[in-house]
Amino acid sequence: MKPTSRLTKLTAQPEVPPSIDRPKPERLIAGNPTRETWNLVDESLPAGRMYCGVWRCEPGHWRIAMGLTERELFTVLEGRCRVHDALGGHEEAGPGEGIYIPAGFEGSFEVLEPLTKSYMICE
Repeated sequence: MKPTSRLTKLTAQPEVPPSIDRPKPERLIAGNPTRETWNLVDESLPAGRMYCGVWRCEPGHWRIAMGLTERELFTVLEGRCRVHDALGGHEEAGPGEGIYIPAGFEGSFEVLEPLTKSYMICE
């Protein structure tokens, strides 16, 4: 018998079906990528919620806006992406690299190569 655990393992190849969507048309800058999300953790926090899982996306580029209390930390497992801020700066990440997106952030998310990332979002 396998021992029980409160731990959640994230993998680039989740065994359950993902939820599938595309960026909203009014946010598109380039492409119309399919996005797959495996939200594996959804927990209440004392002042909000926390989500974590695996996300996969085809190349494309769209505008993003984080809520006033929403922030994300992600690590790229496969592929490359670039996050652009509204001030004109950007950060690019590839396998083994991550980006922290702060609360209230406005900018855009660009998938340069088919991307798989693990993420944690707190709001």
